[in-house]
Amino acid sequence: MSTTTLREGELQVELPTPAQGRKFDDRTHGLSHCMKAVDWIVDLPDKVYFVELKDLDANAATQHDQRNQYRENLNAGLKNEDFVRKFRDSFIYQWACGQVDKPIFYLVVIACRALDNAMLVQRTDALRRKLPSGVQKVWKQTIAKNVLVLNERTWNEQFSNFPMARVPA
Repeated sequence: MSTTTLREGELQVELPTPAQGRKFDDRTHGLSHCMKAVDWIVDLPDKVYFVELKDLDANAATQHDQRNQYRENLNAGLKNEDFVRKFRDSFIYQWACGQVDKPIFYLVVIACRALDNAMLVQRTDALRRKLPSGVQKVWKQTIAKNVLVLNERTWNEQFSNFPMARVPA
């Protein structure tokens, strides 16, 4: 069975057939000068995952103080606007390309052992308040079917069919 490998820094997933995935935040879409992008787009037969990754546990990650500052900003909700913009710009890009024909799930992976389940739930709830998910009363279709903030452990619990692994850079 053929697989697609997606890698961002030290984080990697193997997507089994029939899933298809691509790195999206590179220069190939031609709009990086004016649009932000999620790291990966994973296309399954019945849904699409927009995946944003932040790896605070990477060996090559920023210095300890900068990691702590990022985590503090994350917990204070100061990173939500960036996450929202990445989703919205990616959604607009995909919509303009005629590729929004399945439910989209937005998955933000914060690879940080210091984030426990309670923090992940808080970050998920805060991001859901900023980004409309689910079915709105007047809409005929959803923008985001669901929004989740995960770490490596919770990713692997929920997506055991394509586990995330840490590989040397």
